[in-house]
Amino acid sequence: MIEPAPPAAGRLRELAWLFLKLGTTAFGGPAAHIAMMENEVVTRRKWMSREKFLDLLGATNLIPGPNSTELAIHVGHERAGWAGLIVAGVAFIVPAVVIVTAIAWAYVRFGTLPQAEAVLYGVKPVIIAVVLQALWGLGKTAVKSRLLAAVAIACVAASLAGLNELAVLLAAGMAVAGWRWGAERLRDRGGGAAGCFMGIPILGTLGAPATGAATFGLLPLFLFFLKVGSVLFGSGYVLLAFLRADLVDHRHWLTESQLLDAVAVGQVTPGPVFTTATFIGYVLHGGTGALVATLGIFLPSFVFVALSGPLVPLLRRSRTAGAFLDGVNVASLALMVTVTWYLGRSAITDLATVLLAGLSALLLLKFRLNSAWLVLAGALVGVGRWWLR
Repeated sequence: MIEPAPPAAGRLRELAWLFLKLGTTAFGGPAAHIAMMENEVVTRRKWMSREKFLDLLGATNLIPGPNSTELAIHVGHERAGWAGLIVAGVAFIVPAVVIVTAIAWAYVRFGTLPQAEAVLYGVKPVIIAVVLQALWGLGKTAVKSRLLAAVAIACVAASLAGLNELAVLLAAGMAVAGWRWGAERLRDRGGGAAGCFMGIPILGTLGAPATGAATFGLLPLFLFFLKVGSVLFGSGYVLLAFLRADLVDHRHWLTESQLLDAVAVGQVTPGPVFTTATFIGYVLHGGTGALVATLGIFLPSFVFVALSGPLVPLLRRSRTAGAFLDGVNVASLALMVTVTWYLGRSAITDLATVLLAGLSALLLLKFRLNSAWLVLAGALVGVGRWWLR
């Protein structure tokens, strides 16, 4: 049952507190962030149903930008309107920006990155358990028929084979919508089973490459990251390829080593991976550059969610569009499965990490323990192991 909402000011305080906490403790990339949000928003706080959460998740996958940040913005809008949209998004982003800026300061001053391996050793197995718990709950809601189960399996296979993520999402939505539309037409004519073959769109890289070297002024920095936030679909690895092509090869703003360090910081700190832009901005133009780059890369997310959010209920009310959204939802979960598989291979490497993942799964599934505490406990285990060595 969905809990009744408190007055507007109370809802904004709730959103600010929740997403500040998640922005500080949500390690592991978008799949882990989404899992933690589902646990907090659906299971613990009962702000919305799993069906609604899945619809918002599907919508974020169809627009450019960081998925988990856009999902936070969607949740804020759903909970507290336009003010909630801004509060939730800003609260989720700010902790990561502060942490990354501090790391960038140390990097510029001392020339090296602080060591994060000890923390990640304990955090990663916990993240696997958190994501698996969310996949279990969301999967039971999303996979409502044999057709959707088959589409989910096909999407996992396509993702593992390296097919473009947006192509997987669109093909799944088109396949389910086309199948149901064909089935309804045949049923109206007294026909039997129907089958539809849907083409898979081929998607190229978005955005034109830069021509010539740019200055290190704040306006070019802002405009570059505004472009990235406006056109980039996909994971942090797609972000790496995009930034390398422009910042290293064409503009020559960064060296290869600096770019890899920037992406590493975005991956190992909590909150959105797109705070890689914060690190790059600081390296190029100090604290002001960090602020300008951060604003540029995240601003489009707020605009896209504001424009697309009202369309989600309309999609759900249409039978064909609702079928399309069902396909996108199971494809979104399939992409999370693929990410979890790759993360699990690097996270669970010995007996200690096996035990950490197993114990975390038990505490999550049986005792409904808050995942943030498990993440912090995992970090302490990793630091303790490093200290005892």
